[in-house]
Amino acid sequence: MRPNLIFILMDDLGWRDLGCQGSEFYETPNLDRLAKEGLRFTDAYAACPVSSPSRASVMTGRYPARVGVTDWINWGGKSHPCRGRLIDAPYVDHLPLTETSLARALKEGGYRTWHVGKWHLGGPEHYPDRQGFDVNVGGSERGCPKTYFSPWNIANLPRRPNGRVPRRPPHRRSDQPDPQERRAAFLP
Repeated sequence: MRPNLIFILMDDLGWRDLGCQGSEFYETPNLDRLAKEGLRFTDAYAACPVSSPSRASVMTGRYPARVGVTDWINWGGKSHPCRGRLIDAPYVDHLPLTETSLARALKEGGYRTWHVGKWHLGGPEHYPDRQGFDVNVGGSERGCPKTYFSPWNIANLPRRPNGRVPRRPPHRRSDQPDPQERRAAFLP
C-alpha cells in the first residue's frame, strides 16, 4: 500500500512559526497533528528567495535557472520586470508544459493529485490541471487573492451560495491561555 503524501509549501513561513517547531504564539493544531502522525522533513532550503522560482523548482526538481523562472511572475505588468537602472535578465513567465512536474511523476506512480491554493506559475494555459494535477482548487496566475476575505474573487474558485465561510470557534491547545485574554493585554 502506497503512503499518502501531503506536501505543504507556504510563503514566508518562519522555521518556528508552527507549534510542532516550538511556537508558543501561533496556534497550528491541525498542522501539529499532521506532523506528529507523519514523516517530517525539517532541513531544507528554498531554491530562491521569491515565490515563483521556488515553486517552479519544487514542481520540477530543477534549479530555477534551468527552468527559466528566475523571478516572481507579475501578471499586472506594471512593476515587473524592472525598468530602472538594473534591468532583469530575460525570464519565463510560466512553468513550461514541457517540464516533468511532481504531479506527473506521482501520477505515473499511481497517485491521484490535488493542487490547493497559490499556484503563481502561469496563466490559464499553465494552471495546475495542465501540469498533471487531477484537481485544481484556486490555483491561478495570481500571487495573492484580491482580498483575504470571502469571496476571494479567484476566477476558478467556486463561491459558496452566500459567499461566506462558516464561522467556527477557534481551536486552541488546552495549555494556552484564551486568545481573548491575550488580545486584551494589548488594548490601551
